[in-house]
This record gives sequence, structure tokens and C-alpha cells, in this order.
Amino acid sequence: MESNEIYAPVRTPNDADQPKNTDGEVTLSDAEKDPRTDIEVSERHAEAELAAAAEGEEDIHCDVDSLGDVDAGGLVGEPAAIVGTKIVAPGKAGTAAPVWIDLLEPTASELRAIEARFGIEVPTREEMQEIELSSRLYDEDGALFMTVTILNRAATDDPESTAVTFILAKKTLITLRYADPVPFKTFTRRVKRSPGLASSSDAVLLGLLEQIVDRLADIMEISVADLEKISNAVFSKEGNGSDQDHHENLRRIGRAGNLASKAKDSLLNLNRMALFLNTQARFKKDAKVRLKTLSRDIVSITEHANFVANKVTFLLDATLGMINLEQNNIIKIFSVAAAAFLPPTLIASIYGMNFEFMPELHWEFGYPLAIALMVLSAVGPLWYFKRKGWL
Repeated sequence: MESNEIYAPVRTPNDADQPKNTDGEVTLSDAEKDPRTDIEVSERHAEAELAAAAEGEEDIHCDVDSLGDVDAGGLVGEPAAIVGTKIVAPGKAGTAAPVWIDLLEPTASELRAIEARFGIEVPTREEMQEIELSSRLYDEDGALFMTVTILNRAATDDPESTAVTFILAKKTLITLRYADPVPFKTFTRRVKRSPGLASSSDAVLLGLLEQIVDRLADIMEISVADLEKISNAVFSKEGNGSDQDHHENLRRIGRAGNLASKAKDSLLNLNRMALFLNTQARFKKDAKVRLKTLSRDIVSITEHANFVANKVTFLLDATLGMINLEQNNIIKIFSVAAAAFLPPTLIASIYGMNFEFMPELHWEFGYPLAIALMVLSAVGPLWYFKRKGWL
């Protein structure tokens, strides 16, 4: 599991109100100030996070061996946490509630620790897959539980839809997921660059939703561009119309249709979640404005996804129509060949009969006449078909 806790940025104090250093606290100099938010990591990923921090601030050190497991009271033996411009001693960062806790593939013990810490019941992985609205969007003891479907691995040949649960418990946003979609990676990088994006749990939630919608818009744009290329290939005069080309076009059309279907499902879930959040009194005016903008973006992208789905249907019908035309041309060739060789076969069958009285059999020119009749009966239909434009 990868578990990150992000705290809201702390206001940088002026020199006048800068407190003196006390035991357990070290004030950074102006050259050493780190504007990033505080991130606490679990033991499994501590070394990687500390290595990344060491690249930016070589003067910040922490003993990895002092890290402990998460319990109901926070991190046991956690490292010194960067809060604003201070390095706070272990245990002091736990007094401030994190604005965002991101749970990626958590274990059962870690889920129990979160439940004990916030007094909530985290939905199981099976419950996250339920499709009824009452199981996806609900309020339980003041905590908001919202489960949506997010498109994952869209750039691969095997895109998938994964369920992600957002839990707003007091001043903390908890995200529970068993996949690592691109929007979460992107938003985490943005938070590290701009700590103001994580000023509150509501701001983190809206930022994540906006990032997810932006990603879906990018996917739709890529799908449209890919469909344009497929359209040019299907209707191009230079196309050789080989079976391999048709197979590739059908595969690409199917992939675009699959992406559009999964994107529409994700947009439907996001729209329901936005409507649910609009009914909550905890959101202030600015958050309501962002939610309305988000809802409009979702509606516009949904219309675009419908356009993509319609174009996929059109290209699929067109490609199958091209394949049917080629199959008809092949069948036409066999039909013309059968019609052309039917009269010669009839003549050969007549003179192949074993009757005793057949005058032509004893005639000197009987054989050349039979050959000439068979040739003329074959050439005549071919000439007629050619004149009609059937060949």
C-alpha cells in the first residue's frame, strides 16, 4: 500500500513574530525554506519519499528506521514533518488534521486504523463495485461517502474502469482506490508545486474532480483525432482494402468505442457526484461556483462523448459495408464464371450421351462443330456481361 497524508500549508511568519527555537523545533533559514506541503508516508514508501526530498533539500534528514505503522492515533514513531517553514518534531504534526489522506491498495489493518482514527466505516472493495445510487452517494454520521468510476489505463490497448471512493470526514478528505489513474498522479505533482491547491479538504476534492474531468476531455480529443485517421483510411481511394487493413480498422474502431463507453460511464458518475455535492451545506460560495463550472464541463464532455459514440457507429457500419462490397465482388466473379461455363457444359453433356442414333457422331465435322459451339457459348455470355458492366 502507498499512503500519503497531505497537510494544508502554514502561513510563513514574519521576522517580527518569528518564535525562538525550542526543543524539538528547528526554524529554517530563508535559503532553506521549503514551500511544499507536508506529506507523511507509510513505512513501505518512506525510503523513496525521503530520497526524493533529499534531492530538493539536502539539509533535511530523517532516520527511516524510526518509522512505525499507522494506528488510531496517527503515525507511531513518524519522522519529522515539514509544516510550512518549520521542521516539527515527531508527534507534533499529528495535532493538525491532514486535509487529504490517499489510500492506494490499503491492507485490512490500515483500513481499520483509518476507521478508528476518524470513527467511520470504510466501504469494502466489493461494496465499491455496487451500482445503486444509495450505495455510492450517502451521508453517514456527518461524513460524506462518494464512489465514482474513473477511466484508467486509457493510453493502453486494455483500458479499464476502476472505482474510487471519496470520503469527506470533518476537515479531511480520504481517497480509497485500488488503481493509480493519471489524474491522481498529476494532481499530487501540482500540490507539491503549488501548496495552495491543498488549502482544505474541499479544495483537494474539487481539484481532483477537475483533474479527472480534464483527463477525460483529453481522452475524448485523442479519440476524435484517431477516428479522423480511421475515417480517412476507410474512405481513401488509395486503400488496397486488404483483410489486414480491415482487421486493423475494426480493432481501432472497437477501441475508440470502448473508450467512449467507459468515458460516458465515468462522466455519468461524476455528474451524479457533482449534483450530490451541490446539495451539501458545507460548501461555501466559491466552492459552489466551481461545482457549477465542473457540472457544465461534464455536460459538454458528455455531449462530445456522444458524438464520438455516433461516429464510432458510423465508421463501424461503413467498414462493414466495405467488407460486404468486397465479398459481393468475389461472389459476383464466381457467379459470372458459373454462368459463362454453363452452356459449354450443356453442349458437352449432350454429345456425351450414349444413344445409338446420333448423326453428328458419325459426321466428319461433328467434333470441330462441338468445340466451336462450346467456345462460342462461353464467349457470348462473357461479352454480354462485359457490355452490361457486370465485369
